Amino acid sequence: MSPSAKKPYGILRVCHAWRLARATVQRHKALADDAPRIPAKRGPKTSLSDEQILAEIRAVLASTLFVGEGHRKVWARLRQERGVRTSMRRVLRIMREHGILACDRPSGVRGPETHDRTITTETPDEMWAIDATGCLTDEGNAAAHEDHRVVIDHCTGECLGVRAALRGTRFEAIECLREAIHFTKGRYEDKIAEGTKLRHDHGSQFISHAFQDELKTLGIESSPFFVRQPEGNGCPVLQDWAIHPDP
Repeated sequence: MSPSAKKPYGILRVCHAWRLARATVQRHKALADDAPRIPAKRGPKTSLSDEQILAEIRAVLASTLFVGEGHRKVWARLRQERGVRTSMRRVLRIMREHGILACDRPSGVRGPETHDRTITTETPDEMWAIDATGCLTDEGNAAAHEDHRVVIDHCTGECLGVRAALRGTRFEAIECLREAIHFTKGRYEDKIAEGTKLRHDHGSQFISHAFQDELKTLGIESSPFFVRQPEGNGCPVLQDWAIHPDP
């Protein structure tokens, strides 16, 4: 409350002064409210209720020859076959609430080769790792290309390079890699890092043509780990060193 005008400050001004997100304030206000809230559709009331839309969706699913249908195809069939016009997001919400969405395609069973091998090396400069993460700074959200907060060597755990930028593009990833090259080799030239592998995920920055061309120029072999297998990029030895400084 304003001590002079005796009027409440607006939430926008308060959040700007406290450097808080309005969504955070609203979430805490909702948690403080003890009255139970029943989830309902936002916006104005439509001509068809959710129960009527659900009945039409079940009719579409019963008429199809396939076992399961996605919400996009159901939404299109509602328009073309049943003459029901509604939003795709509403169809998705109703199908999700009643458990009638098509089942996710199960991923293939991966063999023992996924985790039987190791990515820790006996000598330095055999394998490096790079990854991307984000952090909140005084100047806004920043993206830093790093592996466990740094670019490391999988043998020594030594920090080779780090790059922070407002946008984590493929060019920032390349600059991070070049910092590691200058740190380890002292210079930058063609095929200077032959025999080194770079461990990375399938991020758009690392599988881009610009980044892969940079690896070929430096003589570094690309070593992406398995999709949906983050364990393939972990180094238990490095974690032990972090706990016990004297290995």
